[in-house]
Amino acid sequence: MGWIHVIAYNNATGKLKKLYDRIKGPNNSIDHVLSIHSLRPHSLQGHMMLYKNVLHHPDNHLPKWYLEFLGTYVSRLNNCDYCEKHHSVGLRNNLNDDEKYESLKKAMISEDFSVVLTPKEIAGLHYAVQLTNSHRTIIKNDIEILREMGLSDGEILEINQVACYFNYVNRVVVGLGVEIEKDNIGLSPQSSDSDDWSHK
Repeated sequence: MGWIHVIAYNNATGKLKKLYDRIKGPNNSIDHVLSIHSLRPHSLQGHMMLYKNVLHHPDNHLPKWYLEFLGTYVSRLNNCDYCEKHHSVGLRNNLNDDEKYESLKKAMISEDFSVVLTPKEIAGLHYAVQLTNSHRTIIKNDIEILREMGLSDGEILEINQVACYFNYVNRVVVGLGVEIEKDNIGLSPQSSDSDDWSHK
């Protein structure tokens, strides 16, 4: 599961058990990326609050599939196989278009997004890549370019937060040796209720 001790669902008590009950999937399954926090339940709680609000909040304006796509691609750049696989499923589910999904998968390999994304979407992607690979090169003019491409300041913030979240979680996973689950890959809290963390 990982390189540090993890408390399983059946052994959880107190605050950890309450949190596990909020995030569990079928058959009381807990994603390994979440159970890796089990020794510090407050860390798990913080992770889930950030994840739910950044990626699955109903007040986001950018489409869920695009946010999942950004997270999948950032994870690919960071060589985080765990998150790339999980969020590739989320991308497919939220896109609900197998042909476009396959085109996006090919584009992530070729790094040519011109056929499958709009110029506005490509601009947002380039910003996420820059945040991941060379954040110290970002200047105010980069934000101006995003505006010129049609992104509002709120949408720029959404892209920023998704890229930053995935850079965080990729390092949690890779740094603690979190292994991919055998079952239930790609479950996520899809409810528009920001307090509903259950994975379905």
